Amino acid sequence: MYDFSYSRASSSDEAISKHGASDDARYLAGGMTLIPVLKQRLDQPSDVVDLGDLEDLRGITEDSGAIVVKAMTTHHQVHSSELVKSRIPALADLAGTIGDPMVRNRGTIGGSLANNDPAASYPSAVLALNATINTDKRSIPADEFFTGMFDTALEEGELIVAVSFPIPEQAGYKHFPNPASRYPIVGSFVAKTSDGVRVAITGAGACAYRQTEFEEAWADGNLDPDKIKDIKISDEGLNSDIHASAEYRAHLINVMTRRAIG
Repeated sequence: MYDFSYSRASSSDEAISKHGASDDARYLAGGMTLIPVLKQRLDQPSDVVDLGDLEDLRGITEDSGAIVVKAMTTHHQVHSSELVKSRIPALADLAGTIGDPMVRNRGTIGGSLANNDPAASYPSAVLALNATINTDKRSIPADEFFTGMFDTALEEGELIVAVSFPIPEQAGYKHFPNPASRYPIVGSFVAKTSDGVRVAITGAGACAYRQTEFEEAWADGNLDPDKIKDIKISDEGLNSDIHASAEYRAHLINVMTRRAIG
């Protein structure tokens, strides 16, 4: 029988200390990913450090032209936040599409980003909005954070504490949902800021990535969907499974991106 040591932390410092004192620990946020993984014996940590009591890692504020979402904030809280709705409505919309009510009320933004599932929705928002992931050690730019399937720039024991989303001039998100899980087979987040237009895709590849062909087509800042309508996306390197072929995902990338700003 597989066993591990479980403990609850009462502060961020205590969580980091417990993790550092363990041989091979994992942080437990909402548990929407880690608990199923543990039940299936796909991961066998020596210790699990529960972050559920860390109220200092919950909340949403506005600071210096950005919306700051702390790591233990749930998807439902992001979706229902009047501040997010008023400043980045596309982010609130995205949060409302994640999973089902149980997932949205338990899952956290920090846990989602740390896990970096290929079908996670938040990574597309992080990339398109050029967000910054703040940890207990440093601040990581969006373009440097997602490194591969279930892989990020986080170091061993590094804890996400907040995500800072610059407020865009215009943004939109749309995804084509898996009919069972509701997670995106392909999702697209489009954001226009004073620095230009960024387009990020999730669900199609090993992890979220920027679709530069669309960004170049919208370089003048005019988000006319007809400008990208005839751009053909290569299916090379895209995911292919029982839900959708790589070729179909390539088609959906264009469709979802036009719908995101339509």
